[in-house]
Amino acid sequence: MMYTTLLTSLEQGILTITINRPDKLNALNTQVFTDIQAAVNEVSGNPIIKAAIITGAGKAFVAGADITEFNELTTDQAMALAARGQNIFAAIENCSKPIVAAVNGFALGGGCELAMACHFRIASELAKFGQPEVNLGLIPGYGGTQRLAQIIGKGKALELQMTGAIITADAALQLGLVNYVVPAAELLAYTTTLLQTIITKAPIAIAQIIQATNAYNTATGYQQEVQGFGVAFNTADRVEGTTAFLQKRTPTFTGN
Repeated sequence: MMYTTLLTSLEQGILTITINRPDKLNALNTQVFTDIQAAVNEVSGNPIIKAAIITGAGKAFVAGADITEFNELTTDQAMALAARGQNIFAAIENCSKPIVAAVNGFALGGGCELAMACHFRIASELAKFGQPEVNLGLIPGYGGTQRLAQIIGKGKALELQMTGAIITADAALQLGLVNYVVPAAELLAYTTTLLQTIITKAPIAIAQIIQATNAYNTATGYQQEVQGFGVAFNTADRVEGTTAFLQKRTPTFTGN
């Protein structure tokens, strides 16, 4: 299948999906979401594909959402965007075949959320992680408030979201956000080797492991995130935060 914003290659049953907007640090826009959704459907539906890797082109995994799209949205449209992102990332999380993030660089905001939606994460030594939406007057909207707490614990998740801190790959390893940190030149080979071991196991058992591990009650939390994203979106601080980001200046928040 051909994609507008993705590069794909299939070798020995493992599909490598590379988000390919390096000039925009692979920021998630409407087309990237459409392509990721189609690629996940391909992974799920194609019997030749046994597992997948998601990575990024250039120096970023995904550096966040494409903020240039935000200022054109109404609050209802923003909430619909958050819900769509959640649904697409849920399809990754609930895919019956292993999907692993090979985090090659910046994984910020929506990029960190995308990595967390994968079944686990391998990081390059150059990777950086964070949920800095608070700097835009926003909150994570694609499942980050839920998955971050589930993966690293509530206290550290709240700290990272409220400070907007960006952490190194080694710090992410200490928190349990990633499984391994490897040299940048070895990232894809290391991830591929690990998946080659996994895909030798019983496929039905693998699918049931994923399903059983994901069997926690998150429906309320995800809906609360959409509502909270809408509340934050409909504020002067969000306008100030996104405008300041695009103008490359420090925002001045007023609490309105």
